[in-house]
Amino acid sequence: MLCILDTAIVDRGRNVLSCSRDGTARLWDCGKSACLGVIADCGSPVNGIAVGTAESSLNLGTPETAPSEREIGTEGKILLLAREDKKLQGVGLQSRQPVFLFVGSDAFNCCTFLSSTYILAGTQDGNIYQLDVRNTNAPIQVIHRSGAPVLSLLPYRDGFIASQGDGTCFIIQQDLDYVLDLTEADCDPVYKVASWEKQIYTCCRDGIVRRYQLSDL
Repeated sequence: MLCILDTAIVDRGRNVLSCSRDGTARLWDCGKSACLGVIADCGSPVNGIAVGTAESSLNLGTPETAPSEREIGTEGKILLLAREDKKLQGVGLQSRQPVFLFVGSDAFNCCTFLSSTYILAGTQDGNIYQLDVRNTNAPIQVIHRSGAPVLSLLPYRDGFIASQGDGTCFIIQQDLDYVLDLTEADCDPVYKVASWEKQIYTCCRDGIVRRYQLSDL
């Protein structure tokens, strides 16, 4: 297994997921520090993953073998894979069966859930795709603010936070009606964003973790 590019926590944390440059996504048992299985083998690096509860009408498939008793909280979950080969893939976490495959404009770097129905994914050429998991034939919308790589996406209240390779970090609320820029372009890349209540944290290539205190949006 090559270097791990992203991780995600399943349910309450007894299992975690990882994705790697070798093209695999794996499920791990934290208590035994053991791999419970390969969820997907894409043949292309998987740059980012996200796990969420699937919309009830979505067919996640049936496991070919009974899940391990050490596999906790995987039922009814879908795993998103942001792939280097310009594909965003959805896989049933417990079934290991493909659910959808969406082809974008460039390599996908990151992905996240807005709800059990709506997802976001960001590409190397600056596009942010919003998709409905029940029908991924065409995106609901494509947001493009610059051509810099989209490096991080985080659900936040009624919208989301995005960061890009040109140092841009912004919050979009209520169907694009409100945009708040935390940082603008011509800065070092902002690799990751996290939030806690009204505080937002960003980590940047310059080695600094920044904290933003927000009033009500």
